Amino acid sequence: MAQETQGKKEKEKKKAKNRQDKAQKMEERKANNNKGKGLEHMMAYVDENGNLSPVPPDPKKKKEINLEDIQLGAAKIIVMEGDVVRNGVITFFNEAKGYGFINDLKSQESVFVHINQLSGPVQERDKVTFEVENGPKGLNAIKVKKIC
Repeated sequence: MAQETQGKKEKEKKKAKNRQDKAQKMEERKANNNKGKGLEHMMAYVDENGNLSPVPPDPKKKKEINLEDIQLGAAKIIVMEGDVVRNGVITFFNEAKGYGFINDLKSQESVFVHINQLSGPVQERDKVTFEVENGPKGLNAIKVKKIC
């Protein structure tokens, strides 16, 4: 019987502690209650760097953005008009599939070439002259001629 009474005392102590903790939490919630605060306390602003901030942004730091400067979609590839005929070296060519790539000697960029644009048979490491045009996936080589 003595064990039961001691167990009962421990249970009563735990219940009293839980009630006290619960009352303390309720008091904390009442103290930190956000009800009744104005709209100003619920507002969030975006600063000049795009981050959320509790204070309104400074109008002096406002940047003017021109609508034409905003780019939607992929960047357009602009071909320089100055050098129409280019020189390059064929870095890869697959005759079975009918395509390859030319490395432009001046700009060091890789340009796609289809077998229909060749004036004669070519192999890898052949020097060629070519012109470029914009294709659906980038630059394409046209009028490709092998240099002897």
